[in-house]
Amino acid sequence: MRHIWAVAGLAIALGACGQSSTEPVVETHNKQDVGNVERNPDRNAYFGDLHVHTRSSFDAYIFNVRTTPEDAYRLARGEAIRHGGGFDIQLSRPLDFLAVTDHGEYLGIVPAMADPQNALSQTDTAKASFGADLASQQAAFLNIGQSFVNGTPIEEINDQTYMNSVWANTVAATEKFNEPGVFTSFAGYEFTAMVPIGPAGLAAANLHRNVIFEDEAPTQLFTTLDSTNPEDLWAWMDSQRSEGRDVIAIPHNSNASNGWMFAGETYVGGPMDSGYVKKRLKNEPIVEITQLKGTSETHPLLSPNDEWADFEQYKYFIGSTMRASVNEGDFVRKALARGLVIEEALGTNPYAFGLIGSSDTHLGAATLKEETYWGKFTIDGASPEARSSIPPNGARTWDEAAPPPGRLLSASNYSASGLAAVWADANTRSDIFAAMKRRETFGTSGPRIRVRFFASDSYSEDMLDASDLVSKAYEAGVPMGGELQADNPGFIAWAMRDAQSAPLQRLQIIKVWTEDGALNEALYDIACSGDAEPDPETHRCPDNGATVDISSCTTTHGSGASELKTFWRDPDYSQTQSAAYYIRVLENPTCRWSTWDAVRNGTPPNPDLPTTLQERAWSSPIFTKR
Repeated sequence: MRHIWAVAGLAIALGACGQSSTEPVVETHNKQDVGNVERNPDRNAYFGDLHVHTRSSFDAYIFNVRTTPEDAYRLARGEAIRHGGGFDIQLSRPLDFLAVTDHGEYLGIVPAMADPQNALSQTDTAKASFGADLASQQAAFLNIGQSFVNGTPIEEINDQTYMNSVWANTVAATEKFNEPGVFTSFAGYEFTAMVPIGPAGLAAANLHRNVIFEDEAPTQLFTTLDSTNPEDLWAWMDSQRSEGRDVIAIPHNSNASNGWMFAGETYVGGPMDSGYVKKRLKNEPIVEITQLKGTSETHPLLSPNDEWADFEQYKYFIGSTMRASVNEGDFVRKALARGLVIEEALGTNPYAFGLIGSSDTHLGAATLKEETYWGKFTIDGASPEARSSIPPNGARTWDEAAPPPGRLLSASNYSASGLAAVWADANTRSDIFAAMKRRETFGTSGPRIRVRFFASDSYSEDMLDASDLVSKAYEAGVPMGGELQADNPGFIAWAMRDAQSAPLQRLQIIKVWTEDGALNEALYDIACSGDAEPDPETHRCPDNGATVDISSCTTTHGSGASELKTFWRDPDYSQTQSAAYYIRVLENPTCRWSTWDAVRNGTPPNPDLPTTLQERAWSSPIFTKR
């Protein structure tokens, strides 16, 4: 199975540049007082990242990543850190919350194998992994990857005591940087479940989850080396709650799951029952809709009437050069509709989830701005040539330019995305975690666009101008993530621009529902920049005049807006149908990161890549019940 590496030779050569694998030991703090934190009953928007890898993840270390969990938290709080490519990186502004989520499988083991002072360096696996023979290196690392895909540990490196110590240091770093009211850190890790695909396991379908603890964390993690079945993970999570540790799991990259992430059956292929759907809903209240390995909202083949469906589509199965298939079980929009079908049969919707974004950076540092892209790993972050955004070997055009040896094939498909966002009373663990559990969350592709979404039978258009709009909306209806039984609900949708990003172009509502077993969807532009009105027949806004010059990445704003806010009723609402509604807001077009690289290099953009994009945000759905 070619898992993790598109160019294993170079990756392993980089990984063989071993440094000391001693994990940093940091001071542990006691649970901090939140009594003096200022609270807002109308709730604030907080932005963060719940999917961050450091050197403790085996697939980060082999790509020469040496960033520690402490480094990740320092960067999130506004400090500069060193990129493995030899330069400093810093966010344009601090985040509000963060979780370091290294792969639980072999946590910290590969750095230990590279450390001559650690006994793990004397194992046969370590000698093969960091020896002189490149073929042996590749075989050893692939064997590690395969072992947690199939759930069979390599016993000589499966040092649970050492992994527990690495986890303890990660938790200690998490405690060190948590400051209620200022910055929230969560203990977390990644459960790296996969299903092999093709002969000899040439690729793997992604069933990964990030596991996030509200506060206290256990001393030992449950990983695919314990069981590859997510249902067993949920049972372990239930046991954690029984011991006083609340926890959620967040699926991601369903876009590369080969239809498995949101399937109509269980992991082992059996029919769902009420116990299964209730357990899934309780343990997985939110889903990651966007990250650097693409967007999982929908696909043009599944949503041919959505002109904006072809947004940052990742082409491969994860860790492979094999092209990913497109299935209804891969994408959030179809899953929302499929969940309604399951609910009709079993009484509970296992896919009644909220939405977030996150990064999946393996540098400890998310790239959130297209203009300042620093990659997923050290290798693609080190140079535009390595990520195929400029012609290789000093060429000035793309005509017959041979790719350089060791190029990371998937790197040009990576995105500068994304962010998790919540509406919470305060910036504390308990408040942000509660927002995630009640699904009052949204995701963005990088900018800090804020979106609010409410529904009620009793709303009216004149509420839009009320100074206490939000208070009234909470009092009389439900916010994003909520459920509503209504005769003909009115929706209040509101999007606010990120001042450091482009103006807003349009605000949309996506509706999904089922009819006679079919999964249906409809897209409505509901607010347009420049006070324009959507066409009554097509439900689309007119062109707002915004442009991008791809030779310089300069833009004209047209009638782009700083705010879009509207009251809307579904013109096709039916009391006989259950449905899910979510909002999507689009910015004006801007240059993609790969085009920025080309502009700085004075060469044409890669013709195989999009030159521009429209950054966006998605709310969690509101579910209407018949």
